[in-house]
Amino acid sequence: MKIPLLFTFQDTPKDETGEIDVNPQSIIEKLDGWLDGFIKAIPNILIGVAVFIAFLYLGRWLGKVVNRLMNNRGRDNFGDLLGAFTRYLIVIAGIALSLTIMAPGLSPADLIASLGVSSVAIGFAFQDILQNWLAGILILLRQPFKIGDQIVVNEFEGTVEMVQIRSTIITTYDGQRVVIPNNTVYNNSVKVITAHELIRSQYDIGLGYDENYMEAMKILKQTVEKIEGVSSEKPVETLVWDQADSWLTIRVRWWTKSDRASVVQVWSKVLLGTQKAMNEAGIDLPFPTQVEVQNAHDLEEAREDLKENRELHKSAISHKAKKRSEKDSDDNED
Repeated sequence: MKIPLLFTFQDTPKDETGEIDVNPQSIIEKLDGWLDGFIKAIPNILIGVAVFIAFLYLGRWLGKVVNRLMNNRGRDNFGDLLGAFTRYLIVIAGIALSLTIMAPGLSPADLIASLGVSSVAIGFAFQDILQNWLAGILILLRQPFKIGDQIVVNEFEGTVEMVQIRSTIITTYDGQRVVIPNNTVYNNSVKVITAHELIRSQYDIGLGYDENYMEAMKILKQTVEKIEGVSSEKPVETLVWDQADSWLTIRVRWWTKSDRASVVQVWSKVLLGTQKAMNEAGIDLPFPTQVEVQNAHDLEEAREDLKENRELHKSAISHKAKKRSEKDSDDNED
């Protein structure tokens, strides 16, 4: 049996040169195809959105769990950073899974490949930010210093306030806040002043060459040992350190708590206490002395003048010490 074929021929409009041809039927068909595809994809879109919301809440929950675990171990600052990193990682995984559900033609391999290409561009664009972020993680993992430690980084010195993702924040002793990039902190030498409980301080005192320096060193040691704030766990040291032009240098060493406030307060007490002890003992702490010789035959005379001046200075100090002692004795009798 033969089936007749019916062909309908329509006149196709002739394309005119220089005129814009508009075919409304083709546009409607294209929009209709898009609408049909969108309607068919609505279930996948809803499932993808639901999966993304679920991963969003899952990331928040896991971030809080990680933060709580690190806080229990005394790593509060690291817990904040690691918790945020965990949350962002879960959210990124949820976005990738949601996209593969919404667009079934998009395989995870294609998505990872596209992310790999884009990550190279992102890496070049945000190189400094990524370096500071990685440096912050390494600082919190290795803990060369802790929150509250007093450190010196380059020319900045102060107390560590916090370690953020991009920077380390310290507060200087005069109350200023300094924000230092983590990459700078990690790649440079850092002096941790409060790494140990005690820290040593030292001060040089000059004694006249005609003084009994052994007695003076004994007085200095006993004086420093009695000062409040000087640690008794480690000994106070008095060492002959240098032979200067006008005096014998005695270096006094003592230990205090390592925080800046303790060091400064004890330093002031040591200077006042040693000065008072030397004055009361009548021991000369000479000033720098210069002798100008105009003629060669005046050299011996200049030496005699210098010796006489020193004797007068020493006598004045002894007289003041004697007067002070007599006054203290009178006060005690009253």
